[in-house]
Amino acid sequence: MNFLRRYGLSIGLVFFLLIVWETGARLYGKPFILPSPVDILVRLWELRDILFINHLPATLAVILMGLFLSLVFGAGLSIWMHESGIVRKAFFPLVIASQTIPVIALAPIFVLWFGYSIWSKVVVTVLITFFPITVNTFDGLRSADPHLKEMLQTMGASKRQIFLKVELPSALPHFFSGLKVAVTLSVIGAAIGEWLGADSGLGYFSRRMMTQFDGAGVFAPIVLLSLLGIALFLLVRILEKIMMKWRNVN
Repeated sequence: MNFLRRYGLSIGLVFFLLIVWETGARLYGKPFILPSPVDILVRLWELRDILFINHLPATLAVILMGLFLSLVFGAGLSIWMHESGIVRKAFFPLVIASQTIPVIALAPIFVLWFGYSIWSKVVVTVLITFFPITVNTFDGLRSADPHLKEMLQTMGASKRQIFLKVELPSALPHFFSGLKVAVTLSVIGAAIGEWLGADSGLGYFSRRMMTQFDGAGVFAPIVLLSLLGIALFLLVRILEKIMMKWRNVN
């Protein structure tokens, strides 16, 4: 009952939109341009072996590697900027500037540098996911209660103890907010990288189906990408609840 009370309206809206889509696609009558949801599900079932065995693992590898690198470098840089004013003045403008460059324009350059290897897609994913993790974690560290820090200092706490007891717990909610944004963007980054230059992956397969005028085949891997993004988001939510029981995350 709690599930229906919380998500009932959203589920109802999704079903309504799917019915409208199905009806509109049937009336339009050109499935190679606008396939219906039923056509897409049927095509997804027909392509299940090649998608799940060959292309989904390739995309998932790009996403996980990109997220891992963004976590390591993003969280590390945010802590470094928090601890050093010189580092903050040097790197923070560059972090902001990195988001003003269209990633889709850089992706072909990465393909030129790294070829069709996994790294060209990983770099695109990192470039997209690095920003929300870095900025949110940095803001979280700066949001620590200064009065609480001063009290611990008067009690003889070291800088490391203040970081672990005050600054890190204060940054965790912001960190997870950035991570939830990053995991959804990582799917987009991987798809963009595969779309522009790859020999495997869901984005690559969608582009290949487009050249064959297979509308349902184009949408089938997109459905998997969407489900993958939702699954990653839910995993982060579960991790957030486990690590932040004191916050009573709903």
